[in-house]
Amino acid sequence: MLGNISLDSKSKTPIYLQITEIFISQIEEGILSNDELLPSINQFNERYNVARDTIEKSYKELRKRGYIHSVRGKGYFVSYNNNNDGIKVLFIFNKISSFKRIIYYSFLKTLGDNASVDLQIHHYNPLILKDILEQNANKYNYFVVMPHFESSLKPESYLNVLKMIPESKLVLLDKFIPNILCHKAVFQNFYADIFSALLDAKNLISKYKSIALIFPEYSNHPLEIIEGVEHFGKENKQKVTVIAHGLDVKLKKDTAYIVIADDDLVALIKRVRKSNLKIGEDIGIISFNESELKDLLDITVISTDFEKMGESAAELILNNKNELIKNPFRIIRRGSL
Repeated sequence: MLGNISLDSKSKTPIYLQITEIFISQIEEGILSNDELLPSINQFNERYNVARDTIEKSYKELRKRGYIHSVRGKGYFVSYNNNNDGIKVLFIFNKISSFKRIIYYSFLKTLGDNASVDLQIHHYNPLILKDILEQNANKYNYFVVMPHFESSLKPESYLNVLKMIPESKLVLLDKFIPNILCHKAVFQNFYADIFSALLDAKNLISKYKSIALIFPEYSNHPLEIIEGVEHFGKENKQKVTVIAHGLDVKLKKDTAYIVIADDDLVALIKRVRKSNLKIGEDIGIISFNESELKDLLDITVISTDFEKMGESAAELILNNKNELIKNPFRIIRRGSL
């Protein structure tokens, strides 16, 4: 039986396509079963006050895509064979980076041949995300969204956009949004994770008198990172200084530097090499997010497990399991501390 239909006359998506995608969604989800008779054009017109030409155009599109067929004198019937289609997923990142690629490929590897995945980028902009969702509203079984947005934005600007996604289809990744009803999520708790990781290496960090956090002003990284570092400094009786620009760093002996962005890490290492200070003795360096290069450079890192994040998100979808999973977070001690 046809489920509820909600049409938006203000949307950029034409009404006939909205109807088409709603039918596709309900067919793929099993709300409309195979061989089921659809409402006639007249019935649809009377129930939803949609022009007959618009309905007919939508039915033609559905027939063209192979979701329905018509029988002369009887009407339109569902004729969908989903044996080979699998699950359809739209993966929406805030940006592309080496860490995001690890998540994405782990996600694809875990899904295997059980799903098809498309990728979009919202670039920290809720308006771009809104356009993506409007264009793909009923094309996918799941929307995996990394909900990082410009830090200057009011929450309402992206909360209203995220609410466009039905709760049964939404998978939040990397960051959990408490004000959004979501049953599937794999996330970091940036505040608690940073604090716990630093606490775990307290014996090494304590040999330095102060902590300098290099946190790019316009990076859109979660501000909870600053709060976690400051909490640790307070507990460990170490002064914490937040530096907004890596180029403003003035090297000070007996300081542990926590670096968020990789370009700032490169600049810091270059500056140290031009000085008489020794990394791991005179100053300490902790970088944010693990990579093979940091391993080669012997840099201590605090990092979530990106591969595990992608794997866990895929397993939630494969098993249709409702769970909010806190992703593993750790500190990897190396010679830079």
